[in-house]
Amino acid sequence: MKRKLDVYLHQHLVGNLVHDEHGQMMFDYDKSWLTNASAFALSRSLPLIKEHFNRNDCRGFFAGLLPDESKREIIARNLGISAMNDFAMLEQIGGECAGAVTFIPAGNKLPKRDDTYRALTDKQLAEILRTLPRRPLLAGEEGIRLSLAGAQDKIAVRVFGGHISIPLGGAPSTHILKPAIERFKGLVLNEALCMKLAHAIGMNTASVETGKVEGIDYLLVERYDRSVSSDTPGGPETVKREHQEDFCQALGIVPESKYQNEGGPSLKQCFGLVRETSSAPVIDLRALLDSVIFNFLIGNHDAHGKNFSLLYTAEQQTRLAPLYDVLSTTHYPELSPKMAMKIGGEYVAAKITATHFEQMAQEAGLAKPMVKRRVPELAELILSKIPEVTTNHPVVRAVAKLIQGNCERTIGKFK
Repeated sequence: MKRKLDVYLHQHLVGNLVHDEHGQMMFDYDKSWLTNASAFALSRSLPLIKEHFNRNDCRGFFAGLLPDESKREIIARNLGISAMNDFAMLEQIGGECAGAVTFIPAGNKLPKRDDTYRALTDKQLAEILRTLPRRPLLAGEEGIRLSLAGAQDKIAVRVFGGHISIPLGGAPSTHILKPAIERFKGLVLNEALCMKLAHAIGMNTASVETGKVEGIDYLLVERYDRSVSSDTPGGPETVKREHQEDFCQALGIVPESKYQNEGGPSLKQCFGLVRETSSAPVIDLRALLDSVIFNFLIGNHDAHGKNFSLLYTAEQQTRLAPLYDVLSTTHYPELSPKMAMKIGGEYVAAKITATHFEQMAQEAGLAKPMVKRRVPELAELILSKIPEVTTNHPVVRAVAKLIQGNCERTIGKFK
């Protein structure tokens, strides 16, 4: 039986996602959206055209809104649906997604903004964090339709006045909360250190802070695709969605192929995407270069295509999104030493030299002398700032020492 979901961008009906009689997913833009003078594409991979987008054309964007395979399987079991059915998953949890897209059963009106949140006590928050491995994204709990990409346990929340609440009925969140993972000791503090270090050296990053409840560490990440404003000074605050998509979505690459050696984006493609789409390409190309170098210097080998995004602002500008999901994976020896994207033809960070960065520069259309100069510059900057963000926690000290060693070795290589 054919089923449809209405796809909304902000408050506008932009199209229909269809699950046909043969189990295939398709997408069409709505005629009213195609004739709207203010219309813009849902994704760079889904241009504004009248033709159908078949499953191969549209799955990169729509599947890219959903959690990764391991979490999808648990959610599917909890909801009684197939883990491979993107349509059914979006139907169930596609209320509050990354960006400004919302999915509503066809024919139903988009609910009026009546933002409702369920405030959490510390005890309730701790219970949710303990439950997440068994019930990812709280999928199936009444009134909750939240979807976030990625493999890590997380939940979308609203933070207001120092209190944490769960959005209900599609209300927008303001933060993403990531609890500690038992398997990777100190992961929360590792990510907090790396994110704060990036901010300290002048990079555009998502704001983060750490917390603890009943002995469980967690990281609160402020959403760059949400803005909070008030119509009157001192009046009630309204949370607004800003549209965004990650690089895999923009390039039409399905999430299970996010790593370059599995068909995911290369750095050449990433720089090409920013060059073609950014409203301020000179600034954003430099920011992307700094992100690549920073990930290399801190030992973040998991910087794949879904960890970089484009942000579509209310002023209809396209910009590189702030840096997010950054940590030193080399702190955990059980994780692969292979980088998600090659630098100058080499996957193994320990083998990277100035020559590899020069090759990357040539492939990406960047000036070789500038790139070769920028690597040791950032390494020196990191060495000068890391004492300011390092705390006395043993994991933080160990990660900081690892990063300092990487920077010192890199400076030596580039001399």
